[in-house]
Amino acid sequence: MKFTVGDVEIFATTGGRPFQPELPGIVFLHGAGMDRTVWALQTRYFAHHGFSVVAVDLPGHGLSGGEPRESIEAWADWIPELIEALGIKEVSLVGHSMGSLIALEGAARFPGRIKRLALLGTALRMPVHPDLLQAAQENLPLASELIASWGHGRVGHLGGTAVPGMSLIGGGVSLLSTGTPGVLGQDLAVCNAYGGGKEAAATVSCPTLCLLGAEDRMTPAREGKKLADALAGSELSVLSGAGHMMMLEAPDATLDALRQWFS
Repeated sequence: MKFTVGDVEIFATTGGRPFQPELPGIVFLHGAGMDRTVWALQTRYFAHHGFSVVAVDLPGHGLSGGEPRESIEAWADWIPELIEALGIKEVSLVGHSMGSLIALEGAARFPGRIKRLALLGTALRMPVHPDLLQAAQENLPLASELIASWGHGRVGHLGGTAVPGMSLIGGGVSLLSTGTPGVLGQDLAVCNAYGGGKEAAATVSCPTLCLLGAEDRMTPAREGKKLADALAGSELSVLSGAGHMMMLEAPDATLDALRQWFS
């Protein structure tokens, strides 16, 4: 699916069914340096169970045009433009990592447009290790390798993928290394600089699920719990054995948690 947000062409997938504005809408937001493909299983389920879904390539990512934003706040300000372009009044947001910060800030800024939140691999703050940030900003292969390694739990490191012959670590490196040079570094810098999580959490009024990986070394579960504590009426779920890339290393458990949340 291609559509225009502002004057930028955005590419998105809709789970195998046409987007229908009259159905409840869910927008999936990917993490730093990634794209829509991380949501393949989850979007397909919801698209075939009464929802209209859109997993977008954020501007400057994947097949979308435009440029990445320079702050989480600027990314959040893009959300109403996206909703208008889809022809709907409100959506639920599912965000992973950087996408979770965008969703959080967006819900705080535009409460009338966001119905429900699911924040995956999330935290109040997302500081980035200086070595990783430097490697990403210098477009070194080390950046993708570090994220793929730190972002997976034991299952990913032992090759325990649901698809025989596939490598979670290798797939992560491939996904992160095929983006436009400079985008991963800018995304990580944006996450590192964001300090508005506590203030945003105090403002968010919609129901929010914080879905964390017990073995996440990028955004440790203890940090995600701090965000859940700061959100009024939030629900917390921690996936045993999963790391930061829970949608890929624990796809069924991730889907089950989201399915229960949106039911």
